[in-house]
Amino acid sequence: MRTCEEPRPPNGQSPIALAAGQSEYGFAEKVVEGMFIVVNSITIKIHSKAFHASFELWQLQGYSVNPNWQQSDLRLTRITDPQRGEVLTFKELTWQTLRIEADATDNGDQDPVTTPLRLITNQGRIQISLKRRTKDCNVMASKLMFLLDDLLWVLTDSQLKAMMKYAESLSEAMEKSAQQRKSLAPESVQITPPPPSTQQSWSQPFGVSPNASSIGQYFEKHDMKESSYHLLISRLDLHICDDSHTRESGALKHGMLGGAMQLTFRRMAFDYYPFHRAGDACKHWVRYSEAMETRGQWAKKLVSEFQSKIEKL
Repeated sequence: MRTCEEPRPPNGQSPIALAAGQSEYGFAEKVVEGMFIVVNSITIKIHSKAFHASFELWQLQGYSVNPNWQQSDLRLTRITDPQRGEVLTFKELTWQTLRIEADATDNGDQDPVTTPLRLITNQGRIQISLKRRTKDCNVMASKLMFLLDDLLWVLTDSQLKAMMKYAESLSEAMEKSAQQRKSLAPESVQITPPPPSTQQSWSQPFGVSPNASSIGQYFEKHDMKESSYHLLISRLDLHICDDSHTRESGALKHGMLGGAMQLTFRRMAFDYYPFHRAGDACKHWVRYSEAMETRGQWAKKLVSEFQSKIEKL
């Protein structure tokens, strides 16, 4: 993979649907979603103008799950609402070992001495939720949860500085991509319900007659109001060490020994909602609390003041 200076155009309709000669969510999509994928080893290499990185995964598995993230009947791994013309699907990826390594690119802009950034983790998983339109399979919203157990990470000060440079080099490309996605984000429009078909019965359990009201309530319970990305680490032991004495000549002769710092985090979580508008409600957020309600009122006040100033201008 290679980072782009300018974001590419969207992919458009689902290639699975187009290859099957259909334009809406149908049999071909359901067959592909029902596949259980096992990969013994996979390596992903990423090239950027500032750094190059590699991701190595062992014993990768991908499969469909129900809304409670449990493996079950494939018909229970999707929720189709004919009235809205939308479908929810749920996936999970697991692995045994993940190795991440990043190093600066020799282009003259980086420091002459750099330390590669390395991270090795044990078992982990990614939970993916997708909301798509049934008429064209376009993704309307997504939810990505990256879950890790105990994690031990040893960082030197030079690696920490390098990580900051890597993040800075990616921020510009990510900002351009975010601006493109925001400009192409789907608006709330009235969707014409598709005609009933025999395929819609796939989302119903055996012996249960379709009920528009119950389906709508079940869909609303697991619906994704907006796209979001989440990282949850059960325990993180972070060791930061000073390795400047290994690079600076004469440091040890003058008694300048390196120091170290240990930080322990439990149940550390990061939540990112890239398309959330200022002043909108936050009750659908994963870790919603009353403190957010107070913050929401404060944000609405600032937005109204800003709008009044714009109207005057």
